[in-house]
Amino acid sequence: MNRDDLAPALPAAPAAPLILLAPMEGLLDFVLRDILTRVGGIDRCVSEFIRITDQLLPERVFTRIVPELLHGGRTPAGVPVRAQLLGSDPVCLADNAARLAALGPAGIDLNFGCPAKVVNRHGGGAALLEEPETLLAIVGAVRRAVPAAMPVSAKMRLGFNDDARAVECAQAIAAGGADELVVHARTKAQAYRPPAYWARIADIRAAVRIPLVANGEIWSVDDARRCRQASGCASLMLGRGMVTDPGLGLAIKALDGGAGGPAGAGVVWAQLVPLLQAYWAIVCGRLEPRARAGRLKQWLNFLRRRFPEAEGSYQQIRAVNEPQAIDAWLAGLARAHADQGERQTGY
Repeated sequence: MNRDDLAPALPAAPAAPLILLAPMEGLLDFVLRDILTRVGGIDRCVSEFIRITDQLLPERVFTRIVPELLHGGRTPAGVPVRAQLLGSDPVCLADNAARLAALGPAGIDLNFGCPAKVVNRHGGGAALLEEPETLLAIVGAVRRAVPAAMPVSAKMRLGFNDDARAVECAQAIAAGGADELVVHARTKAQAYRPPAYWARIADIRAAVRIPLVANGEIWSVDDARRCRQASGCASLMLGRGMVTDPGLGLAIKALDGGAGGPAGAGVVWAQLVPLLQAYWAIVCGRLEPRARAGRLKQWLNFLRRRFPEAEGSYQQIRAVNEPQAIDAWLAGLARAHADQGERQTGY
């Protein structure tokens, strides 16, 4: 890094606010990306990480984790997906990024935030926040390895055990040539415990010239307002909040004058019933049998935080694992809501 890279700078001119869908290993994969982008309000997705160790991965590994690569790098609803790489070897990451870029993702993202012990033990994810010089080397190597028109972004936490080097790490990522940086406003040690320290993102924003996106503990429209005020970032990345309330992106867009309906409006339970059916159909078609029932229950478990109806649904199927029984339950749920709609409209 040279002196100019380290110098504080005024924030870049504001662009149109973006809503990004976060990567979440074991939860927000291509199945849920498909369903949530059907709802609307999401401008771009980031895939769960593709782990890079010491070899050049075959194309099938990239397309297995990011099947959107087979469809122009977009979800069926047309939302672009950036593929995320995780690793600690700049050369190996660069080689794999070049192969990945040839498959046509909407960009390549680098994971500097994963708090998983197994990842950190091998020097990946948030562990790299202890080594700003390695961040610089990784981003620089990947940036040079892919076409100039291919966006390269990164996601980081505020640090590993503390946030003392947060600004230094962000400066290293920017100096390496990243086009955008998402900051999860917690350290690895803070994991997912509230609160998120959004004001620390403002400190980073004042020190780097690339666009920043705020992430962490955004569960509602009010959270989005407060995060924007504290961080100075108009663009947000939503993770568990979007899984819990699939209409959250639309509701936030409404604040910006977007096509989200009245301010604060999202979706209601009746709109989610057909999405649950679609989700189950994709799960049954793409995932191993032993994982199917658990995935539906996992999503319902999140939804019940926002929707009272989801609590009853979760309790009804929490002990059910047979696909045929879940098929029948979903069909009954759809019929019940159809009948309710007819009674309300009089038709």
